[in-house]
Amino acid sequence: MAKPLDYIFPNPPAGLDPRALDLERIPESVAVIMDGNGRWAKKRALNRLKGHKAGIEAVRETIRCASDLGVKYLTIYSFSTENWKRPEDEVVGLMDLFAKTMLAEVDGLHEEGVRVRTIGDLSMLPQETRDAFGEAWEKTRDNDGMTLVVAVNYGGRQEILRACEACMRRAALVAEAGGEVEAPTEEMFEEGLYTFGMPDPDVVIRTSGEMRVSNFLLWQIAYSEFVVTDVLWPDFNRYTFLECLLDYQGRDRRFGGVA
Repeated sequence: MAKPLDYIFPNPPAGLDPRALDLERIPESVAVIMDGNGRWAKKRALNRLKGHKAGIEAVRETIRCASDLGVKYLTIYSFSTENWKRPEDEVVGLMDLFAKTMLAEVDGLHEEGVRVRTIGDLSMLPQETRDAFGEAWEKTRDNDGMTLVVAVNYGGRQEILRACEACMRRAALVAEAGGEVEAPTEEMFEEGLYTFGMPDPDVVIRTSGEMRVSNFLLWQIAYSEFVVTDVLWPDFNRYTFLECLLDYQGRDRRFGGVA
């Protein structure tokens, strides 16, 4: 159940009324492409890792706000399969930051009833980082509050290929047993996705004004609404989140139907 709006948004800026938010229409699933850490750092003559560290507070506030509003699933795009192309010192720093942040935050998330899970291929991550995510999952897996989904070493194309391979393996086993191989259905295909059992995002939020999906949840966002804000991720806060949700609630979702 959502907490009172004046508790969640105690000091709204002028012109932004939290009471305009309809608590009966809070999206079940929100996905966020967190962009702009590097530009935020560059504007301040800092290295890129300083920007990533600054973005942690935005992650923390978004998690708390989404949980307080009654969002059931919050998926954050932390590290893509393409991000390995970044400078080595940045990648190493990010992996260390993931591990330290997860270990530092997991107790608080657990107290809030948040369940932490990951999507993506964790096998390529350093052991310390894998262990931190594993510890978070084990500690919070039985919680019944919001599910925080951390997409790390995640790529939408790679996930689709993974699901195709799962369908092929299933068909091969059926054929080997002498059974009749059926044409795959969407339901069968989705069993091979990292997100199996989770709802598709109702809304995808992207920061820093960029207009692209960046290989994120390509199957799952077929009918998601998109909200783009020019705010750089380290400057994203609960009031930016409120503005995004108000934008979302102003949409008429028809899922391919007529108005």
